[in-house]
Amino acid sequence: MQIDPVKSVSAGDEAPIRVASFSVIFALIIAALYLGREVFVPISLAVLLSFVLAPAVRLLQRIHIPRALAVLGSVGIAFMLLFVVGSIIAKQLNQLAGDLPQYQATIVSKIDSVRGIAGGSTTLERAAAMLKQLGEEIQHPAANAPAASHSNGDNPVVAKPLKVEVLQPDPGALENIRVLIAPLISPLATTGIIIIFVVFILIQREDLRNRLIRLFGSNDLQRTTAALDDAASRLSKLFLNQLLINSSFGLAIGIGLTTIGIPRAILWGILAAVLRFVPYIGSLIAALFPLALALAVDPGWSMLIGTLALFLIVEPVVGHVVEPMVYGRSTGLSPVAVVLSATFWTALWGPVGLVLATPLTVCLVVLGRHVERLAFLDVMFGDRPALSPPEIFYQRMLAGDPTEAAEMAEEFLKERSLSAYMEEVALRGLLLAKSDCDRGKLNNERMERINTTVEALCEDFANLEDRIPDAGSSTNDVEAVAALDAMSQTSMQECAILDRQSLPAPWSADRAILCLGGASPLDDAAAALLAQLLDAHGLNAGTERLGRAIRGPGVGATRDSAVIFLSYLGDGKDAQIRFAVRQLGRLAPNVPVLVGCWSFDGGERSPVQGTPAYRVVRSFREGTAYCVRHAQADIEKVISLDPTGSFSSPITAQAS
Repeated sequence: MQIDPVKSVSAGDEAPIRVASFSVIFALIIAALYLGREVFVPISLAVLLSFVLAPAVRLLQRIHIPRALAVLGSVGIAFMLLFVVGSIIAKQLNQLAGDLPQYQATIVSKIDSVRGIAGGSTTLERAAAMLKQLGEEIQHPAANAPAASHSNGDNPVVAKPLKVEVLQPDPGALENIRVLIAPLISPLATTGIIIIFVVFILIQREDLRNRLIRLFGSNDLQRTTAALDDAASRLSKLFLNQLLINSSFGLAIGIGLTTIGIPRAILWGILAAVLRFVPYIGSLIAALFPLALALAVDPGWSMLIGTLALFLIVEPVVGHVVEPMVYGRSTGLSPVAVVLSATFWTALWGPVGLVLATPLTVCLVVLGRHVERLAFLDVMFGDRPALSPPEIFYQRMLAGDPTEAAEMAEEFLKERSLSAYMEEVALRGLLLAKSDCDRGKLNNERMERINTTVEALCEDFANLEDRIPDAGSSTNDVEAVAALDAMSQTSMQECAILDRQSLPAPWSADRAILCLGGASPLDDAAAALLAQLLDAHGLNAGTERLGRAIRGPGVGATRDSAVIFLSYLGDGKDAQIRFAVRQLGRLAPNVPVLVGCWSFDGGERSPVQGTPAYRVVRSFREGTAYCVRHAQADIEKVISLDPTGSFSSPITAQAS
């Protein structure tokens, strides 16, 4: 019997091979990026600048300027502005270097004042003196070493060291020119390469796009084109918005520092605008220089306090108010991804990598969203939650921790109604649990924990009304945003909210609407959600276990109810529904029974034959609308029979 060596490799043996091959490829890519940084850095900068200048080129083309002239004009103006800014920075630095000796006396006086406050000689000063002495010992060991000697009879003769002086020949004119130009060759060459690449990328934009489509997937033009359009749109908007926001930040800092009186405020404003491209720490670094200068210039402390207050006010306003308004809800990256990418690219390419980290990571996230084999990039670096909102709800209920689910619900309720959350998030999460239960993956103990946690979550919703939020309220929570984007606008609540004080009997009973779980603790959890939603509409709803409602202490509440609501996740089993409805019909023959079969498959379920079930509903919204309508009808009957008209209006005006 011959064994095929290819077929003999099991699936368990293939996984380590795939991991090893992926690790080798990843290591080779990192090595290539590091060793070829002299080539890759200019190309990356050129590509990113082409995204920034592409809108300007399109604008010039719309006014019938030829492509070549539009590209050359845009690139020329851009690099001219960069040259002007660089010249201003160099001039300001030279002037600052000339002013530094003037600040020495102020620095010394402040050090003396701080020393006086500290109480003269301290432990730190003694430690500093010791370290200074040790440094002198290390730098000049020969000064303290015994002189070398040799014996000449009885009289030792001390050998005197010879003084040697090395003289360099005077450099010639060519040597002076070489020393002057050498430090400029590398930056000038890099700038020239960047300019050439930017020009060619902008001129050959369509040709490069077609080649990328052919390279990455000409057999699926729709997906490849969508990926390229998404990347170009994201990067262009990101860079332009960053340029405008950071320039405004630098302008505000420059004006503020000028008002405070910090020397060379233009320099610090430009530096603040440039450093703010570095995520998280850029503004902090930009603040250190003017703070140090304020400490050196002002004999007092008012200039230092004013500078610190300026950065503490402007940065939060720009970061937490302006940026969310300009960028929208998110830039597509998670905060952890920004930090990791900044660390990674800085280690590879130095300070330039720190600036390029965010846009390069945006490109990776876009690839992950459109290329199936690279989907892990979107999971790792994207801002979209790894789990859907119903999955997060189910996981939190399974863990017995309603706190996180309640926090997400609060964010969700800033833009949608309570009924939308109950149906689109909570109920879908319970349906995931029902699916696991049907597959035998969920035991009764875990289902009881889910039910208990759902009841605790419903307590957080007490006293909430099912209202549509104001138009101005919004959320920036990524999980809530994901839930909102996944659901339709039609899921918003449309039923009236009743005045609880005007409800007639039997609607005025404590548990006028009795919500019963059909067959399992998961059905009890769905009944608890339904009861809370009905309560948010001004109806008196309560829950009870089905067995207690039929044979236990809950029988009295069953007979006094206005409506009995049986709750089943999924379609339920006909035999279970038939038995429950018949038992309830015998106990309370005059109370209508609703059967809620909660499912989102879009189908309709007919009432079980041979049962007195009044109606079968498929959604919380449908069941709530039924109860509200019938409660309104009974209220109107009572009002029409009351000659004094003493009942107040039961319906609260509802925003639409």
